[in-house]
Amino acid sequence: MKKYIVSKEEKEFLKNYDDSKYEKPSLTADMAVFAILKGEETEEYRKDPEQKLGILLIKRGGFPYKGCWALPGGFSAKDEDLQQTAMRELMEETSVDNAYLEPFGVFSKPGRDPRGWIVSQAFLALVDENDTKISAGSDAGDAAWFKIDISRKELKKHVLKTKAEIKTKYMLRLEHSQTGEVVEADVEELRSYVNHHETVSYKINDSGMLAFDHAEIIVRAFMSLHEKAADAGRIIFDLMPEKFTLYSLQSAYEIVLGEKLTTPNFRRKIAPYVIETNETITGVGHRPAKLFKRNLDAFYE
Repeated sequence: MKKYIVSKEEKEFLKNYDDSKYEKPSLTADMAVFAILKGEETEEYRKDPEQKLGILLIKRGGFPYKGCWALPGGFSAKDEDLQQTAMRELMEETSVDNAYLEPFGVFSKPGRDPRGWIVSQAFLALVDENDTKISAGSDAGDAAWFKIDISRKELKKHVLKTKAEIKTKYMLRLEHSQTGEVVEADVEELRSYVNHHETVSYKINDSGMLAFDHAEIIVRAFMSLHEKAADAGRIIFDLMPEKFTLYSLQSAYEIVLGEKLTTPNFRRKIAPYVIETNETITGVGHRPAKLFKRNLDAFYE
């Protein structure tokens, strides 16, 4: 591969280039960190604790939005790209350095941050709750897991020959896993189609005291996780510990997809991606279940 050589003329151009002609935004990375939260143990001997999908939120300790809940994140440093920013922030907030981490959206709507022109790259992060040690950063007052539930309602569907509009409302409910505090928000999505080309926009009707545009980011992160689980499926393994039962794996899929799965079909589909260990789970109210782990050959083929 030939390497581009900077000419003398180009060096002179760059030397005299005035980069103050254009305003520059600040860049941030915001992370929607999901985990499967274990429920409390029940007195029923044979019943497993209920599990819920959880998201990590940080209570802001300073202005703007002081006292509001927000996604973990921070400003990008000059010597790092946004992926590195997200990895650094995730390590600082959860002590996790090997989580699934993938960008899913850029948020740049004017006025989204009262401090100025700030563009955020949002990341989807999946962790095992048991391996995380959440901690509030220097500008946060608290950090906690919230159980997340999102319902949707189609408000409008208008379809013509060459264009269409579909308006959907997403109702977001977040419940603090320890105190029971509830945060509710309402986000509207508009999908417009002209000659079959799609444009999508969002409007926050009620932020529920979530900071910035994080109500929208959370809804879109949840939708991204759901789509990836329904499509490829293997993403759910990043919510699991190193060793797991097939029951707990199926339960994680059902929580994310919001539907019950037929056990024989699920186990047949998932069989290539798991390897049985010689261990069983103990301390449960039913027959000890076998533990499995990822079949890495299937993941990296």
